[in-house]
Amino acid sequence: MKKILIVDDLHPAFKEQAIAMGYEVDDEPQITRQQTLGKIKDYTGIAVRTKFKIDAEIFAAAPHLKFVARAGAGLDNIDDKIAFERNIELINAPEGNCDAVGEHATGLLLSLMNNFRRADIEIRNGLWDREGNRGYELKGKKVGIIGYGFMGQSFAKKLAGFEVDVMAYDKYKTGFSDAFAREVSMEEIVKHSDVLSLHIPLTAETKLMVDDEYFFHFKKPIFFINTARGEIVKIDAVLNAIKAGKILGAGLDVLQTEKFPALGEQPWYNELKNNDKVILTPHVGGWTFDSYRKISEVLAEKLSVLHF
Repeated sequence: MKKILIVDDLHPAFKEQAIAMGYEVDDEPQITRQQTLGKIKDYTGIAVRTKFKIDAEIFAAAPHLKFVARAGAGLDNIDDKIAFERNIELINAPEGNCDAVGEHATGLLLSLMNNFRRADIEIRNGLWDREGNRGYELKGKKVGIIGYGFMGQSFAKKLAGFEVDVMAYDKYKTGFSDAFAREVSMEEIVKHSDVLSLHIPLTAETKLMVDDEYFFHFKKPIFFINTARGEIVKIDAVLNAIKAGKILGAGLDVLQTEKFPALGEQPWYNELKNNDKVILTPHVGGWTFDSYRKISEVLAEKLSVLHF
């Protein structure tokens, strides 16, 4: 019997469809890493969201493992090198939450450009400041997208009605211009962008890629959006760029360090939380009620075509 251990909170659609394919499924969203280590030896597959890393220790305890299902877009919490060496299939579901990410990035951008957060706080505190909260229009702006996979494409599609010029750079793809974005060089991104949005995975190459020098090269002040991975961006660099006038506003769904208490212990946290040119959300860009279901459906569909 092929067996799957679900160690995280997944929509029931994955379990139901896996059972229909002939799998025995143990759905244990409350299971700990230590408990997983004690029983994973009996399983063909493991399904995880963000609870813990599927690393060398987990793989070593799972001699019969044939696949890892990641309920989300990225694979950065899975040791893909070991998986490749052992011929273990990795499946993820960027198709399931790309619309959520595209909409979230658009919402952050509109909120920043129109001072929604600051204006709301001021009115609640008895201040009516029209001039101080005058915003910018998207129409006619040049939007730079870094990474044109499912997430970058989704953001570009969501911007289609705003009459903006969407430019996209992807180091690993060429010839991808479409009705929603035109392929450009990184030089064009830094020269022309009014908005910069990241849609790239966390890898050894991209970790802390966005630093002081990265922002220095941009020719115009930008609105900066990160719904990708927090460890791609140095928060100190974002704060420095805001102070220097290089960033007009930053919408950050992901941070270099996430969750409390660790986040509150970071040396940059107080400055970040008190900066009214920053909007923060708790890594929920791809996590909607709709994507919760769609991610599981995509994973089940991909599972159905695996052959062991």
